[in-house]
Amino acid sequence: MPLNLDQLNIAPADAALQLLDGLYEHTPWIVQAALAQRPFASLPQLKFTLTQVVSNASREAQLGLIRAHPELAGKAMVRQSLTAESTVEQSKAGLTHCSAEEFARLQQLNADYKAKFGWPFILAVRGPRDLGLSRTEIIATFERRLHGHPDFELQECLRNIHRIAEIRLNDKFGVSPDLGDRVWDWQEQLSQYSEAPDQLTVTYLTDAHRACAAFIQAQMQDCGFDSVEIDAVGNVVGRYHEESSLRGGTTRQSMNSESLDCHATLAMTSTKTLLTGSHYDTVRNGGKYDGRLGIFVPMACVRALHRAGKRLPFAIEVVAFAEEEGQRFKATFLGSGALTGDFNPAWLDQLDADGVSMRAAMQQAGLCDAKDTETVLAQIANLKRDPAQYLGFVEVHIEQGPVLNALNLPLGVVTSINASARYSGEVTGTACHAGTTPMDQRTDAACAVAEFMLACERRAARDGDSVATVGQLNVPNGSVNVVPGRCQFSLDLRAPSDAQRDALQADLLSALTDICARRKVHFQITETMRASAAPSAPEWQLRWENAVTSLGLPVHRMPSGAGHDAMKLHEIMPQAMLFVRGQNAGISHNPLESSTSDDMQLAVGAFAHLLEQLCGLAE
Repeated sequence: MPLNLDQLNIAPADAALQLLDGLYEHTPWIVQAALAQRPFASLPQLKFTLTQVVSNASREAQLGLIRAHPELAGKAMVRQSLTAESTVEQSKAGLTHCSAEEFARLQQLNADYKAKFGWPFILAVRGPRDLGLSRTEIIATFERRLHGHPDFELQECLRNIHRIAEIRLNDKFGVSPDLGDRVWDWQEQLSQYSEAPDQLTVTYLTDAHRACAAFIQAQMQDCGFDSVEIDAVGNVVGRYHEESSLRGGTTRQSMNSESLDCHATLAMTSTKTLLTGSHYDTVRNGGKYDGRLGIFVPMACVRALHRAGKRLPFAIEVVAFAEEEGQRFKATFLGSGALTGDFNPAWLDQLDADGVSMRAAMQQAGLCDAKDTETVLAQIANLKRDPAQYLGFVEVHIEQGPVLNALNLPLGVVTSINASARYSGEVTGTACHAGTTPMDQRTDAACAVAEFMLACERRAARDGDSVATVGQLNVPNGSVNVVPGRCQFSLDLRAPSDAQRDALQADLLSALTDICARRKVHFQITETMRASAAPSAPEWQLRWENAVTSLGLPVHRMPSGAGHDAMKLHEIMPQAMLFVRGQNAGISHNPLESSTSDDMQLAVGAFAHLLEQLCGLAE
């Protein structure tokens, strides 16, 4: 029989330890320390408590935990001396059926890894959805991580051990993240549509982009949305209607995060709509979850409501935004901007790399009924939402950073989307002979920029949550034997508030002035972009916090350093975001971008709890 929390919470210490035997290889102290913190209100709380025990342990204890794990396809597997749990895991990944070449490669990788780091390579081979990684995936990950830094690799091994323990706990409790699995599968299926066969690239209104829209439209229809359409800019819009028969004091049912059922009394005279969603376009050679996670999580909630025959006292509108990344045309946030009335007519005449205009791309996609600009713009203008008809906008998004991953937290609550500013700059000195010009007589433009980069690093770090990045450097006509006379650079500044960004900007421009004066070079710098911060509406941020707490998890508040569609909707209605942990140190805009179906299940649960809170407001 599957284990349950009541059993675990009331069992004597020795019996409780036996119930969780096998979670961590030959390392009972972790479970012992966690059990001292009973009772547990939820399985996610137990999982997080286990991670905290390890995080608070000494480095020696952590290394002992790692070394207690067997090598992949190692001697223990050959001798058939693995624990039952490890036997299942390595068998599920096919490691018991390696070819001679694969086995030899794994043996060499094991030896190289242990020689470099001093501990065995750890990987949760059952994978992010418990389907088992392929041997090819395992070897590729092994080869990549062999080049990691020891401090990073130690933590990555521990994170994989926690993932192994999470799956083992699911087995013991008979838990399957069914809704998370569905969300994971949708994203996997959507990733088959790409402009390149060996990478995920989906840019605005290409054939791959239109195939994505058709897939999302079909899935929304299957979920039970009452209406699904592709609008004049390519957004896929699904609407799940409110329970209109409830007006006048009839009874509805309240909802919980697992069944999405309802039980409460409600008298309503008017209804509004909850707006949610994210984007389905990608950067070039991007990941499967950026944006798309925020489409499929609410879709899973609507699907559960529809399957249960339930309605809420408000409508749910899920929008898969057609364009957020600005990859094919320079029209970032085109999809969400259309809903706020922000569409630049000049965009229609922009040309992509192949000389195709946005107008032509829209016509080819069947989005516009007429060729004249006035009619096209009128169709797009009709997409603008009336904020009086909406409760607000919420967005679920993969974090796209390492913070939650490092904290072993599956969810984070966004406090604000950072203010930002971008610049294009150039420093001018004197190009001269590298061999004949003494060091104290040079006016080296590149050295001035290099010093400025370090100043950016120091000043941003002083705030703790500001960032400053020089992402592009160019020495025009540079030569190996010439002191750089010119150096062009970019500058990207971000901070949680406009005031903090402006203070960062002022300090760095002052530093640039001082550096250039001391080095006897000149500079010019031009602002190319500025965006205000989008702080979360306090009441909506609190709803996300309540949702996270309901799952038994601690609330971690964090700013978003990346821009999101919520920034645009923030202009006309209250908004708040929920972040979901990414794997592989949270990397994003990269094929290694990943998340687990267990974390997606928690995101669905949090979204369902947010819906429940909104139902309560109408009572």
